[in-house]
Amino acid sequence: MATKTLTERATVLAPLGLEPLLTQAQLEAFYGVSDWTVNQWVLRGCPVEKTPFRGRRFDLARVKEWVIEDAERTAATA
Repeated sequence: MATKTLTERATVLAPLGLEPLLTQAQLEAFYGVSDWTVNQWVLRGCPVEKTPFRGRRFDLARVKEWVIEDAERTAATA
């Protein structure tokens, strides 16, 4: 895919019913958190899509669901 920005990728994929996967930096920007926080999320079970060459991407819809579930789990154990 030749498009580079997340908005451009979303525009291309939308007619196909798809959403682009986010890089860790994009996920950090979306939630306003640090790379340490995202790494901790991954250790706690945040859904990750593996890519070749040790990369990873994040499906925003799945991460949003996980964040809600994680917050509920944390609140229940507090």
